[in-house]
Amino acid sequence: MIRFDSVTKRYPDGTTAVDDLSFEVGEGELVTLVGPSGCGKTTTMMMVNRLIDPTHGQVWVDGADVAGVDPVALRRRIGYVIQQTGLFPHRTVLDNTATVPFLSGWKKARARERAAELLDLVGLDPAVHGSRYPDQLSGGQRQRVGVARALAADPPVLLMDEPFGAVDPVVRDRLQKEFLRLQAGLHKTVLLVTHDIEEAIRLGDRIAVYGAGRIEQYDTPASVLGAPATSYVAEFVGTDRALKQLSVTGIDRGDLEHPPLVRLGEPAADAGRRLRAEGARWAVVLDEDGALHGWAATEELAGVPGTVAGHARRMEAWVPVTGTLKAAFSEMLKHDAGWIAVLDGHRFLGVLTPTTLHEALRRTIGSDARGVPRERAEVDSVPTE
Repeated sequence: MIRFDSVTKRYPDGTTAVDDLSFEVGEGELVTLVGPSGCGKTTTMMMVNRLIDPTHGQVWVDGADVAGVDPVALRRRIGYVIQQTGLFPHRTVLDNTATVPFLSGWKKARARERAAELLDLVGLDPAVHGSRYPDQLSGGQRQRVGVARALAADPPVLLMDEPFGAVDPVVRDRLQKEFLRLQAGLHKTVLLVTHDIEEAIRLGDRIAVYGAGRIEQYDTPASVLGAPATSYVAEFVGTDRALKQLSVTGIDRGDLEHPPLVRLGEPAADAGRRLRAEGARWAVVLDEDGALHGWAATEELAGVPGTVAGHARRMEAWVPVTGTLKAAFSEMLKHDAGWIAVLDGHRFLGVLTPTTLHEALRRTIGSDARGVPRERAEVDSVPTE
């Protein structure tokens, strides 16, 4: 969808903003451009919609060299979101959102209807916020309007320059989650500029890590963290990159432990005898449909009347199998739990413990470093006794 072919931008004073840049962004892919200030990432993005023209090389969008496309027509087909939103202060939120449809010749009623749909999509009630002006909104709300306005004409490409940088960390986290939700449904081709490696990792399908005017590494977040291409990349992503990798490492069913199971309706004494025979100190308690209920201690089941249901404890520490190791670790800490259940819908699959979580992370780092599938990476454990 977007392709840079040997692109260089050199200014009259001799400053080279980007030098011989070549990379591609696939259709529906979200690529983050990350690096320190002045490294050329914003210049790169602005050459896509011809706010800046390259000195040498070509930029292609959807198979067309942008140098041969009328810049006004080009920009109306490319959504653009900046840090300060750039909303018109004298226009209502609804009319701000409808700006590009208005300019494209849509009838006013249709443009406003589209704007209302998009405000709702980004979590702003058009009946409440549509008639307000930008200075009547919070910073986070203005950023949502900026995203809605960029999407108004349904552009295939979206350019975002530090879109969540002007709000506090709590609002930023919410906006990032909301944008990921939107992207999962819209599948836009996105270039997003950020100086924050955490944001780049969280949002990007791939990351372009910039040095001075050039890309030092272009790869998936997991590969950038697990196998930095240069010492510069390793230093930029930080010495805590193993911890960062938790957020991009999914839960693998092969990493789960499978503790003993008992059912809510099972006689407690029978369950206790069985667990003692197996040498188990505790068991996961499931209902009759296989859904997680909680856990029970062996010593509390042995020799007591009634069913397991009368002695089971609820367990709130769980994550979906589609989650990440970071989510699992966070839940473990939140509930001060020695293990965390992994569920497929309501169905119990197994548990992660601190040991298996650590081994899963080491295996992922090892597989990235050696370029082998995760399931083939071996982990050497240090004996504890």
